[in-house]
Amino acid sequence: MSEHEHNETTRPAVSPPRPAPDASPTAGLRRELPAEVPAEVPPRVPSPAEEAAPKPPPGPTGRQRLVKGLWPPRVTRAQLIVALLLFGLGFGLAVQVASNSDSDSALRGARQEDLVRILDELDDRTERLEDEKQGLEKQRDELENSSDQAEEARKQTIEKERQLGVLAGTVAAQGPGITMTIEDTKGTVEADMLLDAVQELRAAGAEAIQVNGVRVVAGTYLTDSGNGVGVDGNKITAPYRFKVIGKPQDLEPALNIPGGVVQTLEKEQATVTVERSTKIVVDALRAVKRPDYARSSSQ
Repeated sequence: MSEHEHNETTRPAVSPPRPAPDASPTAGLRRELPAEVPAEVPPRVPSPAEEAAPKPPPGPTGRQRLVKGLWPPRVTRAQLIVALLLFGLGFGLAVQVASNSDSDSALRGARQEDLVRILDELDDRTERLEDEKQGLEKQRDELENSSDQAEEARKQTIEKERQLGVLAGTVAAQGPGITMTIEDTKGTVEADMLLDAVQELRAAGAEAIQVNGVRVVAGTYLTDSGNGVGVDGNKITAPYRFKVIGKPQDLEPALNIPGGVVQTLEKEQATVTVERSTKIVVDALRAVKRPDYARSSSQ
């Protein structure tokens, strides 16, 4: 083999590329190395002792802690007393508001003439009390200024005895007043209705009352008795006739106020008539009962 053939055999077919003149060896080395990969941390495997140990229970949530703090409530004795007092105060206020609302609703539903009548009755009661006050003051002045106080005291004692006799029913009386008749064909009138009539008449200034021949006094009681009513043990039947001595202008309106005696009896299908008169005679008497134990301290 010639030298020329040997050179052709050993010469590489393609010459290797030459690096660029401006490329550094370090840059070429980095291009040839693979990219850096961060090292992976292997997961921690718990030991058998840790797996066998009991896990603590999870803690309570915020809502559970709030409920536990509010319930069951921790009430002290002082708090309980305050709560009872507040409850009693609230109940009393509720009852008072309910009663006031009932009375206010009754007045709101009344007619104008009824309201005027109620105001007149209140004015009349105030006037009667003022007259009584002035009468007592006059008696006091007469006793203090009289030259013969013993004689003046005797006169006032006799007048007081007469007045007390009228109230006690031991003497007859006459004067202006009214007559009220209650017809009860249905038998629905009961003792409590007649008692309401007596109390309303007394509040209106009645000085003497007689019902079907029975004198009504401070200690009178009424009971239901079969088809009638018992007054102090005396049975009376319809029609019930009241003879009342007093100021007619006060007695009649007191019976006819809205929701009063007349309207209540008419709701029970009873018929009520009221007549004024300048002269009413109350002649039913009560026996004088001597007390068994009480005696006058002046004796």
